[in-house]
Amino acid sequence: MAPYRNVQYWLGDFHRRRVLTNKEKFNHSHAKLRNVVERAFGLLKARFPVLKRMAPFPLVTQRNIVIACFALHNYIIKEGLSDEYFSQYNQVDISLQSNNVQDDDDEEEDDVDEVQPRSARDREYMVHLRDQIADQLMRVE
Repeated sequence: MAPYRNVQYWLGDFHRRRVLTNKEKFNHSHAKLRNVVERAFGLLKARFPVLKRMAPFPLVTQRNIVIACFALHNYIIKEGLSDEYFSQYNQVDISLQSNNVQDDDDEEEDDVDEVQPRSARDREYMVHLRDQIADQLMRVE
């Protein structure tokens, strides 16, 4: 699900002022979630180099490899085994603010990866779902 276009997106944009609209709130939440996901995959790629150079396996196999890596990582954390990668990534403040703050709205849109829905009906559904999430986020805080 893509963030709203022509609305602030990068975390650094929100440090300058409060989030006011439901679209800004959605984009802020989207950016924070994206930051967490990028950090998680960065950690996994450091621990499991196979993820950096994924062989041309079928998509299902690639998915299963990623799931297995997350499961192994979570097992290491749960069992309290020595984990240099987790410690390293936990100490480093990796944020989209420092890496991706842009001043031009067009550049921001280009940097956001979008997966296009297959049909007009799918697009309409996703737009409606995004609007519902944005409205719910405004009611939460």
